[in-house]
Amino acid sequence: MSATRPSGWVPPAAGPAWSRWVGRFLGRVVWDAHVLDIERVPADGPVVLAANHTGVIDGPLLIGLAPRPLHVMVKQEMFRGPIGLVLTAAGQIPVDRSSGRAGLAAGLGVLRRGGAVGIFPEGNRGTGAVSDVRAGAAWLAVNAGAPVVPVAIVGSRRTGESLAHVPAVRRRVVLGFGEPVLVADLPGSRREQVAATIEAVQAAMVALLDETQARSGLSLPMDDPRRDSVDR
Repeated sequence: MSATRPSGWVPPAAGPAWSRWVGRFLGRVVWDAHVLDIERVPADGPVVLAANHTGVIDGPLLIGLAPRPLHVMVKQEMFRGPIGLVLTAAGQIPVDRSSGRAGLAAGLGVLRRGGAVGIFPEGNRGTGAVSDVRAGAAWLAVNAGAPVVPVAIVGSRRTGESLAHVPAVRRRVVLGFGEPVLVADLPGSRREQVAATIEAVQAAMVALLDETQARSGLSLPMDDPRRDSVDR
């Protein structure tokens, strides 16, 4: 059974409070999550939080430890069974990765109401090195006139652990927030603005990852189980 949204569904600007409390409990009690430079996230107005993605706990941690209520864009394959019901109740946004139009429209609706959207621009869990990003975060930012705040998550998956591995209790994880990438004054057509924003966001995320790893002493995993299995 899958959890579905009605056609044209737009989430409210703020997600359900209980989902933030669950994420905060997981981050602060179950695991040992630390946050760096959270003040860099604008206190109000539309904003896109763009995070790297290595482990299965990244989404809940981002929801719980971000300073604002957050709707995270999640691949629609996750909206099945009990997990899908939880994601739906938590106000998360399903995304069809073959087109993504409905998900992007829902995210844009949140931003136009002054809310915050979380997105993993890599599209899949992997090494989290942000070597390749999709256009979703940039498209949302340009069309909503919203800044993009890069987020670096390190420690949620270690080398040798599977993509679905749930870390042991009290695993140390660090979330670092970067300076906002501003898109309002970019020249050119809308397509050129999106292309420029993709480059700017990717560069900002890579730089923040380097900074966060150096400050935390934690490293990204060296392996990509999905790619390694395909290569074999």
